Amino acid sequence: MLSEKTFEDMDVEHSYIQVFVDNLSTSDPQQLLFNLKQVRNLVIGSNRNKTNVMICGVVPKLLHILTSEESSSEILVECAVIMGSLAQGTEATRSELMEEGVMAIMMQGLAHSDQRFMEACLRFLRTMCTSPNAPTEIIFQDESVVPHMIQLLPRSACTQECVAKILASCCVTPEQQKLLLKHGAIPVLAPLLMSSVNKVRFPALQCLSTMCLHNKLVCSAIASARCGDVPLTVLISKLLCRSLPPEIQLTAAECLCSLSRAKAISPKDPIVITKTLPCLVRMCREDRSVRDRVMAAETLAVLMEEDVDLQKTASITDHLISTIATYLQERKNHSSESSQDLKRAAFMVFAAISANDEEIRKKIIETDPLMSTMEQCLSDENYKVRLAAVRCLHSLSRSVQQLRTSFQDHVDWRPLMKILQTEQPEDLMVAASSTICNLLLEFSPSKSPIVESGAIPMFCRLTGRDNVYLRLNGIWGLMNMAFQSEQNIKNTILVSLGTEQLFKLLTDDNVDILMKTLGLLRNLLSSKSDIDIIMNSHNKGI
Repeated sequence: MLSEKTFEDMDVEHSYIQVFVDNLSTSDPQQLLFNLKQVRNLVIGSNRNKTNVMICGVVPKLLHILTSEESSSEILVECAVIMGSLAQGTEATRSELMEEGVMAIMMQGLAHSDQRFMEACLRFLRTMCTSPNAPTEIIFQDESVVPHMIQLLPRSACTQECVAKILASCCVTPEQQKLLLKHGAIPVLAPLLMSSVNKVRFPALQCLSTMCLHNKLVCSAIASARCGDVPLTVLISKLLCRSLPPEIQLTAAECLCSLSRAKAISPKDPIVITKTLPCLVRMCREDRSVRDRVMAAETLAVLMEEDVDLQKTASITDHLISTIATYLQERKNHSSESSQDLKRAAFMVFAAISANDEEIRKKIIETDPLMSTMEQCLSDENYKVRLAAVRCLHSLSRSVQQLRTSFQDHVDWRPLMKILQTEQPEDLMVAASSTICNLLLEFSPSKSPIVESGAIPMFCRLTGRDNVYLRLNGIWGLMNMAFQSEQNIKNTILVSLGTEQLFKLLTDDNVDILMKTLGLLRNLLSSKSDIDIIMNSHNKGI
């Protein structure tokens, strides 16, 4: 029998590996334990050997051992460790483990009385559930698994880390968030935030952040929870401290951002204004990694998107606008993916911060290289970058002053029209049509060329879409085009829209669509001569 040292720093041929796998069929417990250790040493640290042992059929043999009532705890632990090592291989090896049904067997191991085996099973599940193509729904298929995991969580540093990571990775739907809440995850996770071990408190924080994302019920529960005499929100805010790793600061900020957006805590709460917002602005600086800067900017955009006071505060905090402008500068040391992520994050911040205040919009528009970069990105091949650029332009286009001045020199509306001319994702079409609606206002220099380029039939088609926002923008754009326009434009609108569609919009369930349709009629029939001409032309239909 080869010694353990035989495997160090050498490539093991397939024929040898087959021998080691075949040796797992022995009925001698001591020999089996030794053989398992040999396989463990073989696969740890080598993806090639992981693949080879799986080709040789090691997984069915390990499963047989794991499900045998005669297997000792020591043997079970070795099997679980090998499975854990295989899970750390390639996506192909993880896919095969899934197909072989290993996940279900390892979840059964969580109920075993031997803590070493239980923890080895947890480490395997953590690796599988945190991989890129994680089978996130599997832990919820058996109703007993999640509550049992939550019960296991406080037992040791290993269970605290692994269970929190598994739950954070697998909790993706509102129903799953509510299930964790129902089974008492919050009071079990809260004390872990006070741990001095980052490997423990970070997964716990991740899990809380995942639970409250877009979930008002969970946000309310977290906001009202206490750990001893200390509110949970205070514990989370303490993790914004700049001495902690960036990922902890950013995840704490993300969690508090969710609570603020859900109105579980007020946007005016000092935790938000004096701690969360400054932390995010600080994490946007150039001395941070690209990943951290992108996450900080995205979270900051969400935090202030709907609050005017936060937008104003952010605009004067630590040179934020000029800091975010550096995201748009091309850097040789940035990959194409990093540059795209930075641009997208920058547009998100500029869109959020300029949503309401005229002075902020003016300051942003005057900041290089925003306008030129934004104009280029309206046609970017990357969908997320293009969407963020359009939304940024939409926020800036709310400015009456800028529509009359800066937009005339900088903004090319043709890429927006192209988006509506081709079938694009609906959120992109909504953003593009909303922006064009602003560019169609009476005082906009872009109004005439947009109308001449075929906007009328395009917006008439939008009024027939199932998406309520596209219908609204369609009728809104027509209303703007009809305002104080030539009679031929008014007549073209009515001919293109048709009286049948016009009256259909007057019975739409959406009140905003109804009001804009009435606004269109008002603009079409603004004078007696307009009424006479239209009645003569469309008397039968009306």
